[in-house]
Amino acid sequence: MIIVIVGPTGVGKTKLSIELAKRLNGEVINADSTQVYKGLDIALAKIKESEKENIPHHLFDIKDITENYTVFDYQSDCRKKLDEILSKGKTPILVGGTGLYIKAALYDYKFEEEKNFNEYNEYTTIELYDMLISIDKNTNIDKNNRKRIVRALNYYNNSNKLLSDKEKTSKLLYDAVFIGLTTKREILYDRINKRVDEMIKEGLLDEAKTLYGSSVRTKAVMTPIGYKELFEYFSGNITLDDAINLIKQRSRRYAKRQYTWFNNQMNVNWFNVDFDNFENTKEEVLKFLNK
Repeated sequence: MIIVIVGPTGVGKTKLSIELAKRLNGEVINADSTQVYKGLDIALAKIKESEKENIPHHLFDIKDITENYTVFDYQSDCRKKLDEILSKGKTPILVGGTGLYIKAALYDYKFEEEKNFNEYNEYTTIELYDMLISIDKNTNIDKNNRKRIVRALNYYNNSNKLLSDKEKTSKLLYDAVFIGLTTKREILYDRINKRVDEMIKEGLLDEAKTLYGSSVRTKAVMTPIGYKELFEYFSGNITLDDAINLIKQRSRRYAKRQYTWFNNQMNVNWFNVDFDNFENTKEEVLKFLNK
């Protein structure tokens, strides 16, 4: 059986993945589209070596920020890891917040290799949305979701097909159970705000400044929340306080979109997190899993 841990940013997915892996002889597989890249650590709250507790972790830090990595690539890589872990009699634990990557790995989804990928860095998000509407008036992609808009445009350019017409399926290819972590919105938003403050203390400005100085502006760098906002500060366009507040705001909005996506796309079993005693949450999940 495969265990999938989903939920919004900042809710404790990483912590639960370690606890379940220790109890269930598991290995963790990353299901976050940005954590496959090396050097992007603090802004992504990527798990530290000291936190892994000797649990094998896969598909973290496998690509350079100058390389392109698509859902097509992830589907292939993740399925190989799933099969390897299952063949050893161990439990794969897929953890992350990128719903499309999870569906690509576990469901009967067909993806074409994106041979030509355009970042569209010279266009604003609104301009890209207008481009998408001109070719697909029925799109249901949010006008502020730049990542999905770019993907839809590239899908059309590579296949001459509309992403909204792409055949979707609810057919699972693996025996998988979906565990979702949740909490009250005000608690989550407070945790997100405090986590951003902690990232600043841990050195996010230095991490972002290094990237800023490299002049690398690939999808890997410009997609995550945390870098592009600080780039605006380094460029003198906004104050540091404005940049930090923007990171918090966009992180909260992203969490809201994650909830909506997982609720609409997967049969998730939701658990309210006890942040005062996470052991209670772990035991509740294990009881549900009959472990």
